[in-house]
Amino acid sequence: MYIHSELIPMKTMIFEARNTGYAVGQFNINGLQWAKAILQAAEEEESPIILAASDRLIEFLGGFRTIVGMVKGLVEDMAVTVPVALHLDHGMSVERCKAAIDAGFSSVMFDGSRLPIEKNIEMTKKVVEYAKSKGVSVEAEVGTVGGMEDGLIGNVNYADPIECIRLVEETNVDALAAALGSVHGPYQGEPKLGFKEMEYISKKVGIPLVLHGGSGIPVPLIQKAITLGHAKINVNTECTQAWSAVTRDIFMKNKETYDPQMLLTPGQQAIKSVVKEKIREFGSQQRVHSQIQR
Repeated sequence: MYIHSELIPMKTMIFEARNTGYAVGQFNINGLQWAKAILQAAEEEESPIILAASDRLIEFLGGFRTIVGMVKGLVEDMAVTVPVALHLDHGMSVERCKAAIDAGFSSVMFDGSRLPIEKNIEMTKKVVEYAKSKGVSVEAEVGTVGGMEDGLIGNVNYADPIECIRLVEETNVDALAAALGSVHGPYQGEPKLGFKEMEYISKKVGIPLVLHGGSGIPVPLIQKAITLGHAKINVNTECTQAWSAVTRDIFMKNKETYDPQMLLTPGQQAIKSVVKEKIREFGSQQRVHSQIQR
């Protein structure tokens, strides 16, 4: 049995996905339970997988090297055979991206979306130059995804297609998150995604697009976004909602129980169920053979 003992660059996964017509899910880590559940789901579905740690939660999770050690240890101890990438989500500075790379992350996102496009390009280029020398993939963002993420609230700022083209051409990034109507956290009503803009940007930049705020988007819209170039879809809210609902219920029904394993395992299973469902929605199940061959 082939075991992926090393983390691989995200680029390896998502270019294959874009060329074949599916998307690879990125699922955020909020603790050991999340990492274990995500890897279990991917292994059972035979799907490549991207585990992500949001920059704002790095210290909460123990630090860059702790996260790398946790994920690599799980991959080895669980004998994981599917391709696994570890991604820094919403890297807040060039220095933070470099720290993640030095610790062993195989992919980073520099989030310069709130900066003027010239500054976004300038700083993204610095990340790309460092990352490429280490064999690490880079994702960039243009426009801002609205909603709440890690306690911060932001408004949607749609990506300018011309700025998207400029950034990709001038930085040589591997993936682009172009904000086109998705939000972090729960949606109020049905999402309104900019499909015309997606199609135009995808054709012009020629690299995989990334859909942030993938939780709560109806399946037909997700699948249309995939046909329009999205090869990476980020999910966090649905996993945390499932975990918190089940865990809260277990605690309320078992007030005399103090065994952490008994109290927390059902929440882990809830995360796993969500991840498996999303993998099937994104079409990445049973794609391991083509990923390994590539």
